[in-house]
Amino acid sequence: MLESRQVTGYEPKLHEPKLGEFGHAGDDHVVPFEVSALDVRGRAVQLGPMLDAILSRHAYPEPVARLLAQACVLTVLLGTSLKFQGKFILQTRTDGPVDMLVADFTTPDALRAYARFDTDKLAALEATGKVDEISLLGSGVLALTIDQGVHMQRYQGIVQLDGITLEEAARVYFRQSEQIPTDLRLAVAKQVLAGGDEQWRAGGMFAQFLPQAPERMRMPDLNGGDGDESDAGVHPQDDAWQELLMLLSTVEPAELIDPTVGAERLLYRLFHEHGVRVFDNVQVADRCSCSQERIEGMLRGFTAEEVRDSIENGRIRVECQFCSKGYEFDPADFLPAGN
Repeated sequence: MLESRQVTGYEPKLHEPKLGEFGHAGDDHVVPFEVSALDVRGRAVQLGPMLDAILSRHAYPEPVARLLAQACVLTVLLGTSLKFQGKFILQTRTDGPVDMLVADFTTPDALRAYARFDTDKLAALEATGKVDEISLLGSGVLALTIDQGVHMQRYQGIVQLDGITLEEAARVYFRQSEQIPTDLRLAVAKQVLAGGDEQWRAGGMFAQFLPQAPERMRMPDLNGGDGDESDAGVHPQDDAWQELLMLLSTVEPAELIDPTVGAERLLYRLFHEHGVRVFDNVQVADRCSCSQERIEGMLRGFTAEEVRDSIENGRIRVECQFCSKGYEFDPADFLPAGN
């Protein structure tokens, strides 16, 4: 059972709390929280060294790295909500310069991610001086998949990516697929360290409206106008949800990524008037699931022709797209005798 604590112990306007005053989770830890007065639950996170390792490993151009960083934050926020052994997978397939983003979270704590992009398309876009998230992605789809293992059916939600950001697409997913009023904020930046080095950072906050009375979640104004006609006009606008939206709209991108703020302090800034409770944080790690055994199993599923096509200089070499680790195999181990 998760332990919780009330984020209190200092007076606003009199002094700003010192880091560690109530046990900050720090980088690469997800902080679940609850604001019971507003019927809200959510999670907040700041990613630092782990994210920088993922992005730096591939030396992505800066616009590509920013997009993948957002995908990582979103995946971590949603993946850490799984209550079972499994995976949460985010994937885009689009016609823009960045035609694929993949980030997957394996419970309880492992994240891996990579991006695929077209160098020529990216250069052409940069030449126009109009590089933004929407133009980088182009048109296509965002797929959010929950995989509970080989003996369970996958659940997948699909959102059209056509003129919207990843953040906006995530809101559409929750409105259409889960029909739970949900809002979130994502931010990405580079931090300049002592000595001039730079490190990627990202942060995010995710909040859902979960009142005891189910009818409060069926209102058209909460679900973006997608409610049943029978519900229209029956219930008044819910002040709790509207206040949450107003509070989240005040969050600055810098607050989400600033290591001197931290998730707990930001939650206090937003919700101290209502009382906010934080639960045990969840550490996340840059950990790939590739292995010699997994890739060997994949190769054993190849036909003899596919094995021969994979041979280079007498060996089969495979590099993991996520972590860039290389594996080498003897083709004779996968070919029928005499081939």
